[in-house]
Amino acid sequence: MKKFISSIIATLFVVTVYSTDGIQPSVGSPYSVIPVPEKIEITKGTYSLPVNGATFYIKGVKDNRLSNYLKASALAQSVADKAQKADILIEISSKKTDKENCEAYKLNITPKRISIKANDEAGAFYAIQTILQMSEGGTKRELQCCSVNDAPRFSYRGLLFDVSRHFRSKEFIMKQIDAMALMKLNKLHLHMTNGAGWRIEIEKYPRLTEFAAWRPYRSWMDWASDTRYCESNYPTAYGGYYTKADIREILKYAEARHITVIPDIEMPGHSEEVLAAYPELSCSGEPYRNSDYCIGKEETFTFLENVLTEVIELFPSEYIHIGGDEAVKQGWKDCPHCKKRMQEEGLKDVDELQSYLIQRIEKFVNSKGRKIIGWDEILEGGLAPNATVMSWRGTEGGIKAMKAGHDVIMTPGETCYLDFTQDAAFKEPVSIGGYTPLKNVYMYEPLEAGISNEEAKHLLGLQGNLWSEYVTEDSHAEYMYYPRAFAIAETGWSKPENKDYDKFKERALMLCSLLQSQGYTTFDLANEFGERKESLTPIEHLGKGCKVNYNEPYHAKYTANGDATLTDGLLGGWTYLDKRWQGTMKDVDVTIDLGSVQPVKYVGASFMHSAGAWVHVPKKMDVYLSEDGVNYTLVGTVWGDIPNEIPKILFKQYSVVCNGKARFIRVHATRNDRAGAWLFTDEIVIN
Repeated sequence: MKKFISSIIATLFVVTVYSTDGIQPSVGSPYSVIPVPEKIEITKGTYSLPVNGATFYIKGVKDNRLSNYLKASALAQSVADKAQKADILIEISSKKTDKENCEAYKLNITPKRISIKANDEAGAFYAIQTILQMSEGGTKRELQCCSVNDAPRFSYRGLLFDVSRHFRSKEFIMKQIDAMALMKLNKLHLHMTNGAGWRIEIEKYPRLTEFAAWRPYRSWMDWASDTRYCESNYPTAYGGYYTKADIREILKYAEARHITVIPDIEMPGHSEEVLAAYPELSCSGEPYRNSDYCIGKEETFTFLENVLTEVIELFPSEYIHIGGDEAVKQGWKDCPHCKKRMQEEGLKDVDELQSYLIQRIEKFVNSKGRKIIGWDEILEGGLAPNATVMSWRGTEGGIKAMKAGHDVIMTPGETCYLDFTQDAAFKEPVSIGGYTPLKNVYMYEPLEAGISNEEAKHLLGLQGNLWSEYVTEDSHAEYMYYPRAFAIAETGWSKPENKDYDKFKERALMLCSLLQSQGYTTFDLANEFGERKESLTPIEHLGKGCKVNYNEPYHAKYTANGDATLTDGLLGGWTYLDKRWQGTMKDVDVTIDLGSVQPVKYVGASFMHSAGAWVHVPKKMDVYLSEDGVNYTLVGTVWGDIPNEIPKILFKQYSVVCNGKARFIRVHATRNDRAGAWLFTDEIVIN
């Protein structure tokens, strides 16, 4: 969309954010910025950044953080003694602003100077980030004259860093803080505790860092098959933790870049490491038997409150994340302490028992002047009164919480989980499974239809999550974040009507180049392979559209196209989450009715292998033919030939040459022997 305001001599024109017409490649342009600004007006001329660094002057609120940041940047190196002499004049309102006006800024670039007006220090900082992107980190000294009027859509724009599965140094975290700041992301969710390792110093409980922070295996897969911990001086000890001094250094660095670090102390599940170090907090009282805290024991609450007290003393964040996801809950059912607690509190099931813990912890956190965030499982059994919900199992939990008047952060796995592969599985590093390319992340809209204006006020924003089970190296982590974090940033900041994927991809390529020049590892977006080619075109075969009878039901979570899935002519893509792959934890055992007796030469079915997601090809597949639907003849068996330990995502069609006649074809794929294995198939092809 373009609007041109022309005078008779055509010396001035205004262009909306969708056009780069008239911009020279050698000149830094506001159209290169991610996230896309709310409004851009291009004016005549360019501004030349001084070769030796620009001078700057800050009027209004004196922001030493911004001043120090600018002095160390590629843009400006010194403070002008007067506002009139400054190359970059920054005016920060001295009036207290409400939350709706926070982080907004106005940037005006003329041939003579750069001026910035902002409601608060964060807004001025974000204007500087816009200039840094326009100048490609200060390497482009000519900037297009323009006026930019910009403000964020959501107050919460975050990334999760899983430092439990694989510990990341404080230097790595601070490096990512710089990238986040450049994209105007403002929340860093630090996932510091999980079964794979405890990552923060707690003075009251030294065994957490002496023992629970270390494991004898570097590989998460190796550790997952032999879940135990070790002393820090064990010969193959792998792990680490942040001292309180480390945390303070990270927090100071983040604060200077207007990023809030939200600590995550997982409870009641995913707590194997704590229960190995302090087994008295488990239902059994023994290490390596439980993964959930014993909610029936008062010692559990003493421990959690002591830990949270030290965490709250360190972190100034308004929010404390307390997890709440994927608790096994099995141990609670037989635990005398938990049974007693349930009886005393009038709790009818283990869901309400978990809710008891969440609500009790919330009261404690609230008493310290803070709020809790939990994954959407905290809705089960009754939501704590003041809790914020982080919705990851789709968006349903978040919508339910909004309608109940609770604040929500959207992070649905299908679009916001960055541990899924971002391109064709055969060319990508090992991942946990799934397929979330840049476009899928970008096209996600957090505010779904049917949400009222009043309910929408509770939508704080969104977050991208990178879980690190299979992401051992720091460079691999960066590769998974960028450029998909760009899409999280633009969705969180920019108005949906200003978003355009094709234009975004052009800008993403530019920002990838900038980050690469600064030492980051990014995905090779320029050579993206894209979706599984077989899934792009419907296929024709003898069984297409035929009725399928299920001798074993498919799983309610992975229904795809229901009973029509296996004969709808549609092959699945790179992920079982694409609504084409049908999943089961039983055998695939179906009978297809062709409607009449016909020659049948070939029967084949495609299956997926993704060991990290417990998805495996069948142990074997049998094919039977029948003319009457009563008497069946086994015409062939094909055996699965992908070993369970193969880490890569693979796809294979298993087939039988029949050379017979039939109206009914029965396909029986026997589930893999691995405990918890899933079977996924997308189409049964008959010819």
